[in-house]
Amino acid sequence: MRLRTDIFVSALMRRVFARGDFAAVEAKGAEEAGAVFVRQAFRDGTESLHAPAPQSFFEEEDSGWRLFETRLARVEAGAVAEAIARERRFDSDLWVVSVETDELGDLIEFTGAEPKDDGFFRR
Repeated sequence: MRLRTDIFVSALMRRVFARGDFAAVEAKGAEEAGAVFVRQAFRDGTESLHAPAPQSFFEEEDSGWRLFETRLARVEAGAVAEAIARERRFDSDLWVVSVETDELGDLIEFTGAEPKDDGFFRR
């Protein structure tokens, strides 16, 4: 069973703030099962967009974890905004969390990465 989206986003934001970085909910979607997109802002003005991984990356036994893949890496902010607008036309229940940090590795889990047990999100 997957953790509710509103709880996942809340925990993600707390972890970002605990590291001394900044996060904000840019768009709020369905509280129970909305897709989460992470918009990562860098100090040089570029941004990356991390989206939910396709279902093909999940095992048959759903562990309840959210996996992400990078859709856009270090591009102009306008390109990320356009990609989010396209996704919102397809799925109006999605969440967009904007995070200002140089490294997301310990905040969300990416496809192909080894799972980490950090005490918050355990497998």
